[in-house]
Amino acid sequence: MTSLDSVLDKDGVRLTVEDAVATVTLTNPDKRNAQSPALWRALAQAGRSLPGNVRVVVLRGEGKSFSAGLDRQAFTPEGFDGEPSFLDLARGSDAELDAVIAEYQEAFTWWRRNDIVSIAAVQGHAIGAGFQLALACDLRVVADDVQFAMRETSLGLVPDLTGTQPLVSLVGYARALEICATGRFVHAEEAERTGLANIAVPVAELDGAVRDLAAALLAAPRDAVIETKTLLRGATGRSYEEQRTAERAAQARRLRDLAGLGE
Repeated sequence: MTSLDSVLDKDGVRLTVEDAVATVTLTNPDKRNAQSPALWRALAQAGRSLPGNVRVVVLRGEGKSFSAGLDRQAFTPEGFDGEPSFLDLARGSDAELDAVIAEYQEAFTWWRRNDIVSIAAVQGHAIGAGFQLALACDLRVVADDVQFAMRETSLGLVPDLTGTQPLVSLVGYARALEICATGRFVHAEEAERTGLANIAVPVAELDGAVRDLAAALLAAPRDAVIETKTLLRGATGRSYEEQRTAERAAQARRLRDLAGLGE
């Protein structure tokens, strides 16, 4: 694909592709891109629909907010049209509830695939599920009006959309606990200082900063980026010696490929 192509547009999610860059856009600004099971299924489908040449995926939200989190309609007895309400789900067996939550999580898991680098472009509110969606990405570029918050505990719930592991890895256990337990806002300066954000820029410069970052990521050979991302993602689960071994193996593969000796 050499021009902007629309691959998917449904349930508040639009996927477009231009050369090696895909953009996933949340398209319900009137509700501050509030999330629902239908939106989560569309996000999962977007991940499955990526063309093989895509190297960078940008996630953004239309309007003034990235995503205000879960649509509160989920907690009403009626729920969403054609969907069981969360109250109905709570009456199911443990196995049934586990399977449903696992399906919801699929919308949040593919962003860290080793063959892509994902960037969340975050402005305004990124609350609860919105915060976790931003955390699902590899990198975060935020506008200076950003407001992160993990509000699940205030509802008597826990963050369950894959956000806890990246949050702890980025800011540490103590700060992650405090952010989640209090539900307070994290603004741009703190997000950049603590590692939640790679860079914070004025709102008007957000799109340009993301484009510049995507271009910089595309400048390196794809296989080298994939190998490097694989090394870094596995580093926390390895000992120092295990990581040294993994580095040697990865470098041997790269050298053989560069010499035309790869399998």
